[in-house]
Amino acid sequence: MKLFNKIKQITHLMKQVDFDELGKISEKIDLAKIVKSVGELDDNQLNGLMKMLTEKAKKGQHKLPPIDGDFYEYDLKLSQEHRAIQMKVRNFMETEVEPIANEYWNKAEFPMHIIPKLAKLNICGVAYEGYDCPALPFVMEGIIAEEIARVDVSISTFFGVHSGLAMGSIYLCGSEDQKQEWLPKMQRMEAIGAFGLTEPNVGSAVAGGMETTCVKVGDEWVLNGQKKWIGNATFADVIIIWAREVESNQAKGFLVRKGNSGFKTEKIENKMALRTVQNALITLTDCKIPESDRLQKANSFKDTAKVLRMTRAGVAWQALGCARGAYESALKYTKKREQFGKPIAKFQLIQNHLVEMLANVTAMKSLVYRLSELQDQGLLTDEHASLAKVFCSMRTRDVVSRAREVMGGNGILLEYDVARFVADAEAIYSYEGTKEINSLIVGRAITGYSAFV
Repeated sequence: MKLFNKIKQITHLMKQVDFDELGKISEKIDLAKIVKSVGELDDNQLNGLMKMLTEKAKKGQHKLPPIDGDFYEYDLKLSQEHRAIQMKVRNFMETEVEPIANEYWNKAEFPMHIIPKLAKLNICGVAYEGYDCPALPFVMEGIIAEEIARVDVSISTFFGVHSGLAMGSIYLCGSEDQKQEWLPKMQRMEAIGAFGLTEPNVGSAVAGGMETTCVKVGDEWVLNGQKKWIGNATFADVIIIWAREVESNQAKGFLVRKGNSGFKTEKIENKMALRTVQNALITLTDCKIPESDRLQKANSFKDTAKVLRMTRAGVAWQALGCARGAYESALKYTKKREQFGKPIAKFQLIQNHLVEMLANVTAMKSLVYRLSELQDQGLLTDEHASLAKVFCSMRTRDVVSRAREVMGGNGILLEYDVARFVADAEAIYSYEGTKEINSLIVGRAITGYSAFV
């Protein structure tokens, strides 16, 4: 009976063996030695060997979870219509921008050819009512900012300057005639806007020390001074320039048209961040602007602050997008990169970094989503926006740092994207008010004391 069972087992084994494959293997290794060694293993060792071989066989069949930074499923809060807009923007960024992002970032040029394609998405002035604008909730403005920054922070900055700061200044501070002239064609991106507030000597702290001046002479205003770090300014059709009226010492806003006499732009070179964005140093030398191009509802820095309050929320969303892009790029990398015969995503320390990145991204998403809900409810304050900017810009720095760390040396190569996110996070940390300035805005709100100098 034992002999019969052995013959039966051998017969069954012979049907399963691929003798051609066995012949190839025998040319490389001593099969007899292998069989003898396996025969000497105890039950625990044999079980371990089988487990290892089974896992190896299933390696290619194991279905990994999708790479998605929206861990708490905030996208489920969106309506089908809004979700469709989000996916339209995501598809555009992944198909039109992602393949060229590193190339244009590296050579510090702007891909002008994408502007007509971006215009077709119909997302400029997304939360504004009228003037051909979509009139969507501010939450959607945030979602769009996140989706663009998730792929390329430079394109997100270009879009935020045009759609947020420039269009927003006209929408909030312009006369009806100015809105009718500029907003529809800016919404269609037939005219591109820029926003000139920051100055070489005082940065963005222009509320107490704006050096660019304006003086009214007859029916014209004469502007003198400089503005620095002005995105889009080298090619914009209209630039919002903020200047201090000498007589009243109050801030005024002006629509400076491309090619205006006395208006000069010089591209800022050798940046380490947002290299695709065309930042400029603007020099105004007896630049004459007609009264009709003065923003009629911009009569003090409080009016400037209205614009910044609205757009600062968008910058917090942008920080989230930068962090999410870095996290998702790093996660993708760790699933493919192998060390010691397995993906580094299997290592405990790598998983710890990934989880901390995801925790930061999720916390940021929770914060900015509520921020935009407050904005939609008309409850947004300066301190609300400033707290989001402080937290998100700090957490983004941490996320991109960890993303670079899990990628080792490859983390500093542009081809893996994370290096670009690392650099661009530094710009987010500084613009729309530094971490320190925004902290003082929040500090004043919660203590009742102003610590500004």
